[in-house]
Amino acid sequence: MSVGQRVTSDHQLARLLQIGVVLEEVVEARSTQHHQEMDGDFDDEIADLLEHAAEESAGHRERLETLIAELDAESVSYDEIETLVEAQYGRTKPEDFDGVLYDQLCNEETAYKFYDDLIEAIEESDSSFSLDRKQVLDTLRDIRAEEAEGVEEVTAIMERR
Repeated sequence: MSVGQRVTSDHQLARLLQIGVVLEEVVEARSTQHHQEMDGDFDDEIADLLEHAAEESAGHRERLETLIAELDAESVSYDEIETLVEAQYGRTKPEDFDGVLYDQLCNEETAYKFYDDLIEAIEESDSSFSLDRKQVLDTLRDIRAEEAEGVEEVTAIMERR
């Protein structure tokens, strides 16, 4: 399933939102993993960045799960969504990057791009959903804005180093 196509049903929207949940789980896990692996071997600025990224991803996941629960659609199995995310977005692993900041930047940019594409696909659709379209778009725009802030924060740290 591509985000590039229009969203035409509750089922399709639920599936795409589930992909967002898994993406957020990946960001949260990677941030937490970096934080634990570096256990004191980095400065407070990076520690704060990683901690904030993990907390923010958990919050995004909860917001997406709330939308999914309100949709009149059967959810897709976690294994199927995880496979889709791995195929589309999981081509890189933390060790593929030259440092924590590059990995974090990739994660933030990937999430931003996903939400940007999803918003566009919903906006281009003339379908109605069992969930208020404005509510869905407002939530996704808020999450996208937070991802953009994350990209800017990581970039600013990288420029200072």
